[in-house]
Amino acid sequence: MRDTFPQVFQLSVEEKLRLVQELWDDIADSHDADIPIPEEVFQELERRHSNYLQNPDAGRSWEEVKERILARHARQPDNPA
Repeated sequence: MRDTFPQVFQLSVEEKLRLVQELWDDIADSHDADIPIPEEVFQELERRHSNYLQNPDAGRSWEEVKERILARHARQPDNPA
């Protein structure tokens, strides 16, 4: 890759992250993309789905999780907010 796209390796970390996001979005938007899922990832998804079906009330909503994370972050001593 360095030989093919040397300018990519000169980007800042922020620019590289933006590029990766744009590339991933492009792949995800491709209707003909056959993105392989490793077997261990597929098994973990199946396990989690099965756990959810057995006990759907055990999880937390995204709002609850986000609130907890933001509250924890706000309590950190080095956080100026």
